[in-house]
Amino acid sequence: MAEKRLKGSCACGQVQVETRGEPYRVGVCHCMTCRKAHGAPFNFYAVFPPEAVTVSGEVIAFASTEKVRRFSCRNCGAPIYSTYFREDEFYVHPGSFDEIGAFTPTYELWTKRREPWLPAFPTCVSQFPESRQKWTRREPE
Repeated sequence: MAEKRLKGSCACGQVQVETRGEPYRVGVCHCMTCRKAHGAPFNFYAVFPPEAVTVSGEVIAFASTEKVRRFSCRNCGAPIYSTYFREDEFYVHPGSFDEIGAFTPTYELWTKRREPWLPAFPTCVSQFPESRQKWTRREPE
């Protein structure tokens, strides 16, 4: 069986992203930093090992905390990926990909900040009022 490959880009197309294989996990975060960084009521991300992600094009970095970096296209400003606390995890934003429906979230973070009109995602098997209490590579399915 061929390894799954997905391609995408920023809004202007100057930054390209490609992933290989399956993500460790896929989540949704409703924290205030994610909301403000994305200008949306939540952040949707797929977590991959860094060696499974290739990014080409010029990006700018925003340090939203001491250990969190958010990377966006230098030209159009579209968020492309982030790194959080762990050097062995790369968070890519599914909205950047050309294929619709390639990622399904299995957990939600910071649900206490979820918009009151937004229901829980039906595919999420775990919901956390704040951060995940214990780090694990994958969420239970």
